[in-house]
Amino acid sequence: MEQDASIPFENRIDIQSIHAKVYELKMQIGNVLVGQKDTIEMMLVAILSNGHILLEGVPGIAKTLIAKLIAKTIDVDFSRIQFTPDLMPSDVMGTNVFNPKTIEFEFKKGPIFSNIVLIDEINRAPAKTQAALFEVMEERTITVDGQSYVMSPPFMVIATQNPVEHEGTYQLPEAQLDRFTFKLIVDYPSLEQEVDILRRHLHHYSMHTMIDQVKKVMDVQELNHLRSLVSQINIEDKLLEYIAEIVHQTRSHNGLLLGASPRASIAILNTSKALAALRNRDFVTPEDIIHVAIPALRHRISLSAEKEMDGTTTEDLIHEIIKGIEIPR
Repeated sequence: MEQDASIPFENRIDIQSIHAKVYELKMQIGNVLVGQKDTIEMMLVAILSNGHILLEGVPGIAKTLIAKLIAKTIDVDFSRIQFTPDLMPSDVMGTNVFNPKTIEFEFKKGPIFSNIVLIDEINRAPAKTQAALFEVMEERTITVDGQSYVMSPPFMVIATQNPVEHEGTYQLPEAQLDRFTFKLIVDYPSLEQEVDILRRHLHHYSMHTMIDQVKKVMDVQELNHLRSLVSQINIEDKLLEYIAEIVHQTRSHNGLLLGASPRASIAILNTSKALAALRNRDFVTPEDIIHVAIPALRHRISLSAEKEMDGTTTEDLIHEIIKGIEIPR
């Protein structure tokens, strides 16, 4: 289904504006961040498909910095919430406060009322605080004391978590994990990249100064326009069946205790269209679907006890499922 490179083709949708903005974004981020190009690309895919992102990695590998830089390049409101074991839902959403001047209760908005919200170490808050995110991540609204508040678009959550430290942490509920479009694994830098990091510190580059020099690349209107273009990317019916078959196989695989929900199918659909746009096409290919399937599924499925004991990973089973399904052409 890949377009023959020898045959010129013209996109039916003007996606050059997407390329221009994405290139600018990557340039601005690259002025500060060393490496992590794949992570940045998949984060941009999630942003263009109006999704939430979960970043997982050991401490010190720039998870928080990546989220800050993404927010810095887009002219929107940004807030950061440090999740802790004593954090209450009202600390996130806000609460009604009595105003003695008006003799009425007034709603004081919490830090969740922003456009891009960074939730640092999301798995350190207890279940009741995690549950406070269910409504806002799915419906983009918050209900407090029977009153609903609509979030100003765009709204997205970028959350981080540490996979190796378990003391003082709480496992995220499956219902919340399912609300993240992607779970991205942030890995260690390569040897060459780490040398580059050391050179920057040797030359006394201030991280705060470098972040301050990052320029805004787009505003809300431009982001909405790019998302509108992505939504028009063409995908054939046989590829819709391919997505559905991949997700359906996760529910019947004997190595999985929990399969993926229809929300996973929608995530793969939307992100494959965004990835096609980033690759200068106005149509989705099976390769786009395969590329986004792992970050879209790895946090939505649970291994059986036998598979966990023999060292199998969720990525292994996703690869196995995809390999067993005929690729449509």
